[in-house]
Amino acid sequence: MKIHFYLLIFLFFLVSCSEKKKEIVFIEGDIREQMFQAYKEGMSHLSQGQNLLAAKKFNDAEIFYPQSVWASKSAIMAAYSYYSQNYYSDAIYEINRYFEKYPNDKNLVYAHYLKAMCYFEQVEDEKKNFASINGAKKELEYIVQNYPNTDFALDSKYKLDLINSVLASKEIYLGRYYMQRKKWVASINRFKYVVNNYDTTVYAPEALHRLVELYYILGYVEESKKYAKILGYNYKSDRWYKETYKIYNENYIDPIQDIKEKKGIIKKFKSLF
Repeated sequence: MKIHFYLLIFLFFLVSCSEKKKEIVFIEGDIREQMFQAYKEGMSHLSQGQNLLAAKKFNDAEIFYPQSVWASKSAIMAAYSYYSQNYYSDAIYEINRYFEKYPNDKNLVYAHYLKAMCYFEQVEDEKKNFASINGAKKELEYIVQNYPNTDFALDSKYKLDLINSVLASKEIYLGRYYMQRKKWVASINRFKYVVNNYDTTVYAPEALHRLVELYYILGYVEESKKYAKILGYNYKSDRWYKETYKIYNENYIDPIQDIKEKKGIIKKFKSLF
């Protein structure tokens, strides 16, 4: 998951290095040397996998000369050092501090992406880490809306699709849970939420099928048929459409599956001779 992200951070290193000579003319004496020495040591620790030491050195570099553009770079690098060691809370703290101190910095999009990744990599499944899911979604949507023409936005859209799938699966899970306990209204609301908010995910066909089934059970046949038509129009080749067809015709047999079964029987019959 982090391979693409390492490429981005490598590009960030290149930008930092390319601007080094430009900054030197604005910084004088021992402060300059101490700042660059701390930054250099931070990079060295990071390359050796000593991420916590690297974070400390980047913090030192920021303190030595806070008015320099290198201060904001150091703040981001400290956050990245924590992130790459899976210290996500520390990384988020550093990023939030960066937002407060450098609200007009040109690398804001990178910081937002880094914060999104801190949340994103803590997402496990639909029943855990809901705060992480929401945090990741909020940051990724912010990037797509405010930096639409960047590579960060492109990757953010992809990750948003994954997050929406996780959120949809959570709603499906709860819908099934309520359905098993015959809490029909609560179940219907969950499946409707998937249809209305996550219609591009793989869970949309099942949500439609469940609505057909639930309304049929409750006796609302016309409402049931309405969702059946939507399912048939959009997902006619999906297995949930076949399951839906069985609700209205209990004797329905999938013709393709029927042919396969008959071929299997014929093959077994021939093997007897």
